Amino acid sequence: MEMKECSVEVFRSNCPSRELLDQIADKWSMMILAVLADGPLRFNAIKRGLEGITQKALTQTLRKLERNGIVSRNVIATSPVAVEYEITDLGRSLIGPFKALYYWTRDNIEAVDAARAAFDARLEEVG
Repeated sequence: MEMKECSVEVFRSNCPSRELLDQIADKWSMMILAVLADGPLRFNAIKRGLEGITQKALTQTLRKLERNGIVSRNVIATSPVAVEYEITDLGRSLIGPFKALYYWTRDNIEAVDAARAAFDARLEEVG
């Protein structure tokens, strides 16, 4: 399939960029990359950096990121065997855009909170 069939205006269901966006732009993927930005970490260190993530969600997200070439998994021959995760060069190319998105959320949270409050107030008036 050619990418010209996909565009920002029309995200067709079979568009490869749509699937990839779904896999890299979810909340856990973005946060895992933020936690790994300073260097490789073991599974439990990543988990400690992500309050609220379950072991299952972390495992699934790390596998998805590894499959997409964004994170690498390195087995360390210790007793017991340890596994370390690290951002690949391809994954590092996402850090800039993700930081920009994070800064946008931080810089605009007050405006978003005000919009939410106004929306909720309108719903209460109607309901």
